Amino acid sequence: MNAYVTHLAFEFKSGLRTPTLLLMNYLFPLGFYAMMGLIMTEINPGFTEVLVPALVIVGFMASTILGLPGPLVESREGGVFRTFKVSGVPAFAILAMPVVTTVFHGLIVATIIVTTGPVFGASRPADWGGLIVVTLSTAFVFGAIGALIGVIARDARGTVLFSQLIFLPAMLLSGLMMPLEFLPESIRPFTALLPPTHAMQAFQGFAYAQETVFDPAVALLVLLVSGALAFGLAVYLFDWDSKNRIRRGHPLMAIIAWIPYLAALWLV
Repeated sequence: MNAYVTHLAFEFKSGLRTPTLLLMNYLFPLGFYAMMGLIMTEINPGFTEVLVPALVIVGFMASTILGLPGPLVESREGGVFRTFKVSGVPAFAILAMPVVTTVFHGLIVATIIVTTGPVFGASRPADWGGLIVVTLSTAFVFGAIGALIGVIARDARGTVLFSQLIFLPAMLLSGLMMPLEFLPESIRPFTALLPPTHAMQAFQGFAYAQETVFDPAVALLVLLVSGALAFGLAVYLFDWDSKNRIRRGHPLMAIIAWIPYLAALWLV
């Protein structure tokens, strides 16, 4: 147990000491939050209603989807996981520790955004309990997806490709920067394929008592099921060494984690 606590502490400090992780965990999300709070609220006063949940989601995406996969790939390529295997550390623990510490950084950023949001005129949550539940669920899902990307990517370039496949469409189409109602009706259903869409709908429905396009209860269920699938697949597909020629399962199995989103697309 002491070894796990020590490793967790090491992973947490790495998120503060490593320049890239510091950027993704804190500087980028908080800088983007300040810019949106100062500029976007002046351009579009209605943005104050979604400022906090949207930027909380962006913060989690930056730390987990953009920041988490890279160190996992680097550790695998550097032979760090081989050492863990010799020491008897299970794959579950190897993935859980960076996920937990990265999520913790994201929760710190989320707390800062929620508490300072009124400075920019942001709406206060209507249900704090709902805010906490959705925030923790969102953190779990994005942490699991980040771990899955780190497992299936063969190199650093692969992590960038997979991460951007989620991050860039999410910024434009998931309701973070503009309401889903503003999107063309032909495109709107396909936003159900994006995890941030469901996170945003859950925040708006449960935490802020706002009208939503999708049922917030279904959105939250989709997030939790997909998060469990993503982390389970990450553990199953985990590779101890990048030099291994035989892997347990094919990386394309990661698509299974998107089955709940495909089901949501059908429901929409």
